[in-house]
Amino acid sequence: MSLSLEKKKQLLLQASEVRERTAELIVHGGGGHIGGDLSETDVLVNLFDYMKHDPKNPKWDGRDYFVLSKGHSAEAYYVLLNEYGYVPQGELDAFGSFGAKLGGHPTKKVNGVEANTGSLGHGMGLATGMALALKMNRKDNRVFVLTGDGELAEGSNWEAAMSAAKFKLTNLTWIVDRNRLQISGSTEDVMPLDDLEKKAESFGFHVIVIDGHDMDAIREALESRTEGKPTCIIANTVKGKGLYCAENQASWHHKTPTAEQLERMKADMESYRKELA
Repeated sequence: MSLSLEKKKQLLLQASEVRERTAELIVHGGGGHIGGDLSETDVLVNLFDYMKHDPKNPKWDGRDYFVLSKGHSAEAYYVLLNEYGYVPQGELDAFGSFGAKLGGHPTKKVNGVEANTGSLGHGMGLATGMALALKMNRKDNRVFVLTGDGELAEGSNWEAAMSAAKFKLTNLTWIVDRNRLQISGSTEDVMPLDDLEKKAESFGFHVIVIDGHDMDAIREALESRTEGKPTCIIANTVKGKGLYCAENQASWHHKTPTAEQLERMKADMESYRKELA
């Protein structure tokens, strides 16, 4: 079902604010994986609006589960957790300082985080196990896992995918942030993935390919389920989306904007929000 114009506008405005705050957080903390943070933002904003969850009761039995397998792209996640009330502003302000609760990768010490991630290739297995346990306990909760595309060179993802199909985990949705870049260059040069759609289908998934910055397409994909099959959403995205100097640049996998670059981004985001208003 398509989003209402009002809801779509709300999500687009929120995503622009999350992008701006993420860049500010990385500058404040002295580093971060900004390229992947900015490519995943629209998916995360839409997902957190869609999932069942309760910031006042993070361990609520009725919640849906989310695993950020590409745990290095934690800064946008932290900003969103702060906006929903899971993470207090003081913890966000301490990011990048010695002993801070929020580190370069998310951990279960942080409210709203379901799994320690950052070692690539682990999240898919964790999410599959969660989904299987929920199914065995006859629970209706859904499990969402977001992987990077470069991460898919890790074979553990595909072992988990086989298990998800074997156990017919209709409650599992695997989202791929398909920005086609990783730290050492193009995914297709480092370890070719295409045809990723056919690969995921051959592993037994119901596959949807979308524009990962189109809020309507994201929501429709999140809602889509096929009985007896797990779902894979391949979200085509732009690495560094919203930061003019970083878009589609592998060199911005982990990099800190200068003060001038940050100010330009803030001006761009403000202009974008005025256009939406």
